[in-house]
Amino acid sequence: MSVLTDLRATERAAFGPQDRKAAPVQPVPTAAAVLLAALFLWGVSRVAPTTMVLTGALGLLLGFTLFHSRFGFTSGWRQLVAVGQGAAIRAHMLMLGVATVLFGVVFATGIGLSGDPRGYVNPVGIGLVVGAFLFGVGMQIGGSCASGTLFAVGSGQSAIVLTLFGFVVGSVFAALTFPFWTFVVPQGIPVDLSTVFGIPGAVALSLLVMVLIAGATYVVARRRNPPPVERPPSAAGPARALRGSWPMWVGAIALAVLNAGVLFVSGQPWGVTSAFGLWGAKVLQWFGAQPENWAFWQVPANATMLAGPVLADRISVLDIGIMVGALFASGVGGAFLLHKRIPWRIAVGAVVGGILMGYGARLAGGCNIGAYFSGIASFSLHGWIWGVVALAGTWVGLRLRPLFGHTNPKPVDSLC
Repeated sequence: MSVLTDLRATERAAFGPQDRKAAPVQPVPTAAAVLLAALFLWGVSRVAPTTMVLTGALGLLLGFTLFHSRFGFTSGWRQLVAVGQGAAIRAHMLMLGVATVLFGVVFATGIGLSGDPRGYVNPVGIGLVVGAFLFGVGMQIGGSCASGTLFAVGSGQSAIVLTLFGFVVGSVFAALTFPFWTFVVPQGIPVDLSTVFGIPGAVALSLLVMVLIAGATYVVARRRNPPPVERPPSAAGPARALRGSWPMWVGAIALAVLNAGVLFVSGQPWGVTSAFGLWGAKVLQWFGAQPENWAFWQVPANATMLAGPVLADRISVLDIGIMVGALFASGVGGAFLLHKRIPWRIAVGAVVGGILMGYGARLAGGCNIGAYFSGIASFSLHGWIWGVVALAGTWVGLRLRPLFGHTNPKPVDSLC
């Protein structure tokens, strides 16, 4: 049986029936998304080169894909830890496997539209461990991860706007404490597996680890007999591409291809959270503060980012594209929904979780996208360590969730 056939069978068993119909198209959010996408790409073209416009287009596609596949990072770890459901983790491994192969091709050829492509290879040190653990805790009490926050905001999930606010606040605090984590705490060293084993060897080793992890989820499932995960309503047939809940394996492959596209077009992989610190610093400047005097913003690359427009920042362009792409996907899928009332404990958890994730992502050199997804695909050891430590943070976060008004999971209950 092929891997894809196995994944289809797994989804049918794990996610239940798919015959519930999608709601009608919502014309207002759909039209608003089309207008915003056009204005967004036009705005990028006014301040940045064509490659940045293409990067923005890839951001729109990422948002569209994340929404329709409801790709589970937060919920995937939660389902595994809480009830032993490993279907989402197996989809992670498929996504990582496809991305690893594609990244290997890009790195081996050295061809890209923005010069020599470079991956995310970050140090393995204390900051990585502390940051990944904080992120793991935060994404469970905040209800989402980095990518999930963006596509949830785009689809109208009001509580997640508070998570995004927390992300920005946590990122600003991380910039303030940059000297401590840079000059006082030992930094560690980056470990590039492609340098150690060569690109073919790093690809082979990575794929082997992914197969072992996928196999381990079946062992866990046999011991714990997890309940099925129900997928959202979906259109049937060809309409499912625009108005459906995609099979998770489709989302996994699409995200891997799009991440490789980001690497090829922009010269670096997909990331999310560095933009949040920039947005926070820009807001502080509007109110008369001078974050440009902080040590973090005096690093040459960071200073250039802060001095330029937001639409010239690569990660900001990706993030904005994701939100607009998710708005379009939710409108076409009839799923755009603004929550008018947010229980206060949920609101507090959203902000606190966002702060923990924003702070942790900066310490760890990335989030579930920049560190875990793109880091592993870049053959960086820090990506694997991030995943293990974030899983430990998930275990703690599950025990804190009731304090913030969340039930402890049934296997279906997250945006991300």
